[in-house]
Amino acid sequence: MEKIVKNLVILALLVGSLSACLPDAQVASSNLSKAAEMFEINRRIVFYNGITGEYMMTLEGRCSIEDQGNQLEVTCKTDENSFKKHFLGLSDNVTYFVEQLDGIPVSVYHHRIIWKPQSIIPEIDLRGDINELTKDRH
Repeated sequence: MEKIVKNLVILALLVGSLSACLPDAQVASSNLSKAAEMFEINRRIVFYNGITGEYMMTLEGRCSIEDQGNQLEVTCKTDENSFKKHFLGLSDNVTYFVEQLDGIPVSVYHHRIIWKPQSIIPEIDLRGDINELTKDRH
């Protein structure tokens, strides 16, 4: 029984060490994606009509993108506490490409983990009519 436990521990260590042997490009790509989602990367997003060959729209800035199939959701940070969200329809002849405008340093050895403890506590907005609260409900 002791030999089986020892072999299971060795197997677990081998599997764990193999998962840590990711290519540098994969770790860097993951860290770049996280940086983009934190509005740390300056991007250019271009919408292109494949039939006419025309550029339809260009967005530039610290933008996060989320491809929803037929719709691209782009959220851009415009100032310290100011954001804009754009919804752009995609079709069989309209496509987009995203260009990272500036290089940024990221680790190829460590995955970046972002933990924001302040996001645990929600920001609550109250809406209502003070007269509704004081009405007699009988």
